[in-house]
Amino acid sequence: MIYRLVGEGAMVLHMAFLVYVAVGGYLAWYRLPALWPHMACALYGLGITLIGWDCPLTDIETWGRERAGQAGLPPGGFIEHYLTGVVYPREHLLTVQLLVALSVAVSWIGALILHRRRQRHSSENRA
Repeated sequence: MIYRLVGEGAMVLHMAFLVYVAVGGYLAWYRLPALWPHMACALYGLGITLIGWDCPLTDIETWGRERAGQAGLPPGGFIEHYLTGVVYPREHLLTVQLLVALSVAVSWIGALILHRRRQRHSSENRA
């Protein structure tokens, strides 16, 4: 039972991580320091996508599932197993990756624009 919980917990954390990478940068629109942890996660996600770095959550989920007597994740990992071909068609993987990258870029640019506006507005009110 505990191994199944490890596998399921890793799956939930994995999904939360992916959602955070895709839209977590918008938190920086409210609190600019939120940009730094998002940047670290987004860059790690980019490394996984482009360089092929291992994701420890994939390893933990596979470990837990195998010890619970279930099949581990396939070699393609979490995204291939749970998302590609399930949430979106396999042939649209690149499109989805580019949309996530666009969302990250828009969130970061928007955060910086809002931060500059607030700084300008704050300095005008002091004068």
